[in-house]
Amino acid sequence: MGMNMGGGSSGGRGRYRRANVMAEINVTPMVDVMLVLLIIFMVSAPLLTVGVPLDLPQTAAKSLDQDKEPLTLSVQLSGKVFLNNTEIAMDELVPKLTAITQARGGMDERIFVRGDTKVDYGTVMRVMGRLSAAGFKRVALVTEVEQGT
Repeated sequence: MGMNMGGGSSGGRGRYRRANVMAEINVTPMVDVMLVLLIIFMVSAPLLTVGVPLDLPQTAAKSLDQDKEPLTLSVQLSGKVFLNNTEIAMDELVPKLTAITQARGGMDERIFVRGDTKVDYGTVMRVMGRLSAAGFKRVALVTEVEQGT
């Protein structure tokens, strides 16, 4: 009467070995998903810049480097003025801009002025004159890059 001490088979189970559990992570599906997301965000990011619809003039000037979100004033063909995407009355323009720039850290804030191609020159100059009189020194006009003909 012998005892089986682990050297022999235990009821036929020893013949069929269990597959070893794979301890590695398969990153291929994750990389595929990330690449698809990257492409989606690259395509949709330019579409997210919603603003006041304007027909900007074209110039050959280079674009400015910017480190934070600038304040944008838009002047539509009808003469309406918008601060970022919100319509603003001409009388409220300077007090609102002053409050925003002081909250952001001073009057050294860059302000972009966008004007429709067909807007009255005097309307744009009236906006820029108010900005200059209020002490804003970093005012820039926004245009589109000139297309070659």
